[in-house]
Amino acid sequence: MENKTDRTIITVVGKDTVGIIAGVCTYLAEHDINILDISQTIVQGFFNMMMIVDMSKATGSFDQCAGELEQVGEKIGVSIKCQREEIFNKMHRI
Repeated sequence: MENKTDRTIITVVGKDTVGIIAGVCTYLAEHDINILDISQTIVQGFFNMMMIVDMSKATGSFDQCAGELEQVGEKIGVSIKCQREEIFNKMHRI
């Protein structure tokens, strides 16, 4: 079972085009990052995806992967942001 501190929230937002999911998932697979949960919607031509991933076996550091995913997003025309789950939870407490 993954360590909670290795869980990361990835958000992908942009105009819907072919290959967004493939681009993101290819990067994750190539870097041994496992998808634990995924939600994706398209609203009036805009793509929105949120993933919870396990980075415990990732081939790079959190910062390296986050930066590279931002670059993947730039290539495919979307914004990709990564946030550690514990930080995400602290920011969204009521």
